[in-house]
Amino acid sequence: MTTLTAILSKPFRAEVGVTAYIAMVAGYFSLVLNLPVTSKIYQLSATDSLFFVASSPLLLFFCFIIVFTLFSLPFVLKPFTVILTLLSSLAFYAAMKYNVMFDYGMVENIFETNPGEAASYISLSSVLYFVFAGLIPAIYFGTVIVKKAESPLRAILERVVAVVAALLGIALIALLFYKDYASVGRNNSYLNKMINPAFVYNAFKYAKRNYFTEPLVYQPLGEDAKLPPAPNGKPNLVVLVVGETARAMNYHYNGYRRDTNPYTEGMGLIAFQHVTSCGTSTAVSVPCMFSNMGRQGYSKARASSRDNAMDVIGHAGVNLSWVDNDGGDKGIAKHFRLLEVDHTAHRNLCQDGACYDEVLPPMLDQLVESTEGSQLIAFHIMGSHGPTYYRRYPREKARFLPDCPRSDIEHCSDEQIVNTYDNTIAYTDFVLAEMINKLKTYQDRYNVALMYISDHGESLGENGIYLHGTPFAFAPREQTQVPWLLWIPEQYAAQNSIDRACLSASAKNGEYSHNNVFHTLIGFFGVTTQDKNDALDITSQCHKMMS
Repeated sequence: MTTLTAILSKPFRAEVGVTAYIAMVAGYFSLVLNLPVTSKIYQLSATDSLFFVASSPLLLFFCFIIVFTLFSLPFVLKPFTVILTLLSSLAFYAAMKYNVMFDYGMVENIFETNPGEAASYISLSSVLYFVFAGLIPAIYFGTVIVKKAESPLRAILERVVAVVAALLGIALIALLFYKDYASVGRNNSYLNKMINPAFVYNAFKYAKRNYFTEPLVYQPLGEDAKLPPAPNGKPNLVVLVVGETARAMNYHYNGYRRDTNPYTEGMGLIAFQHVTSCGTSTAVSVPCMFSNMGRQGYSKARASSRDNAMDVIGHAGVNLSWVDNDGGDKGIAKHFRLLEVDHTAHRNLCQDGACYDEVLPPMLDQLVESTEGSQLIAFHIMGSHGPTYYRRYPREKARFLPDCPRSDIEHCSDEQIVNTYDNTIAYTDFVLAEMINKLKTYQDRYNVALMYISDHGESLGENGIYLHGTPFAFAPREQTQVPWLLWIPEQYAAQNSIDRACLSASAKNGEYSHNNVFHTLIGFFGVTTQDKNDALDITSQCHKMMS
């Protein structure tokens, strides 16, 4: 028994020098954990040379030699490599299965994801990847004995030699294959974001910006905001539904072959056909669309230090509420009422840390009955949040079968994935219909209307890409084209001088984006302020045509 234990434990009691240890870890990162990027380089290259194919992992190997040598201090190297291996295995899984790149935006999205959302990514496949690509190698790296050099001078010399050798290796690869790498890199600059573990740099960048940078001086907006009284004397009651992960091309209103909008059909909704998101993740798109900066000028720090569209409407004396069923308001409701769905109060509609969105319409009644005057109520829905699309709708609301009742969607067929996703779109349509039906019951007391817009889209396997969060510059249209719907009853249109025919024509023919949301939401509610840009308010041109 003692002999058997000794044999089994022998690999974990290996003794190596520092440079050998560094080479071992660098080899694992270059050959295994960066397989997605080396495979991509091969796919994009214009040569079939085996030498070039072999050069990309070798190039990464030399780069990692330099990086790990910088961290080769006593009591630092092994903990650093162990932790990095564990974290990198998760990034490896996401890249292999979903083609996810861990740029700053993706890291930001991860930090701002709640535990319930994070749990939806756990599957047998992800656990196996973590165990075999992360845990087992990390245990090995942690148990290998790194021998000390004979003297401090020799230790320094060994490290210098390793770095110089790595630099010479990089230079040789550049000499032999510069033209190939220049061609691939010039046209595919996103490749550097695929390198694992580039996420570490972005994590430090996120931490610095959010925890170690002095906040900007706060800038109020729209303090002159006014809401002229409606001719009929009734206050406005507007519901804003902020969607999650809905892409425009899967909406029947936008020409999709399937009827994914069966519940609101016939309700007279206006659907904008061409709308581009501000980002490809909730953490970027939601605060961006409510800001007045637009996609090109957006920064989280600036958005956090100024009023958003709802704040401006609030300055006009409107009662504001944000009801959240999707992992947080992203800082939008810091100045007004924020409500989160109570899972314990809706046990029949809540499971595994998430609730079906049909818990929200009854909350509309509660808010209306407990508040007087004009109201703007925003509902942040779970919508089509993946990869557990099947958890976004009750089984009885599954219109398209067979669906994919699992989180590791890579094991489902394309047909199943699309069916499941389309079920979420149809279910959101059901929730919107429920909201509209409730609003109709208040028309005797309020001028009512509804706006729905999604934060970003979703990839469902097109070109091998799944989910969302691809850097915007390289993101496919599946992730950047979103639905935007308006429900404007005749009473609301008349009291707010909105020409619905004009707006319908604009929705069909115009091209819009999240840049329009700040100004359109203010104008749609009927609020006036110098901080609203009429050129970006979609309703503005149709107000003028009424005069």
